Amino acid sequence: MLARVAEILNSIADGGPQASLPVRLCQECVVALSITGVGLTLMTADGLSGGMVAVTDRPAQGMEELQFALGQGPCVDASRSRRPVLQPDLLSTAVARWPEFGAAIPTAGVRAIFAFPLQVGAFRLGVLALYRDTPGRLGDSELTDALAYADAATTLLLDLQDQAGANREHPALTGALDNRAVVHQATGMISVQLGVSPTEALLRLRAHAYATDRPMHDISVAVVGRRMRFDHSEYGSTTIKGGR
Repeated sequence: MLARVAEILNSIADGGPQASLPVRLCQECVVALSITGVGLTLMTADGLSGGMVAVTDRPAQGMEELQFALGQGPCVDASRSRRPVLQPDLLSTAVARWPEFGAAIPTAGVRAIFAFPLQVGAFRLGVLALYRDTPGRLGDSELTDALAYADAATTLLLDLQDQAGANREHPALTGALDNRAVVHQATGMISVQLGVSPTEALLRLRAHAYATDRPMHDISVAVVGRRMRFDHSEYGSTTIKGGR
């Protein structure tokens, strides 16, 4: 396993600037495992998404954003349980385990998800998620290779942050951290607008993203830019013309 992890890291290191290393790892994982897409996401201490670091295609991005919006799904469970969550046939299992997430599967273009937690001891880093557009299990050799890619992703995230230093973010991680920051800021503004707790405000933000089929990040940017205001109307929000 260690030799395979080193091989993966050496392979992606030859392809360009360090800021693109997470993307290259995901792209090589797609080819090596003959899957449809891969997403690499940071996770918070409570097992929720801290922002996408890299994603290879739109269906995978949609799945990552949906799980972030709902706070449920294979990636969330993998982070919270600290164990891989393997779902080879989402149409037959997802609704029972994750009702809201499962309801979106028929139109999502994804039929199997394999989520691997990235962690060092008790410290959670994120999740590497593999997506397929057809159902089917990972074979023994594929599972072994997927675990190697998860270990390589863990090593990569640690190395990138170590290079940046304690009080800075590496450019490869800045987008994910910026995403988390804008969602946090929007949650605070929604809390004031609705007169509810921050927890309830985050739930409203997730629900609105799901109901309108929009990325939670995009809605958060609109709220922070004062182009959208949450309210208690039938639609849950008001678009503000001329917002900055």
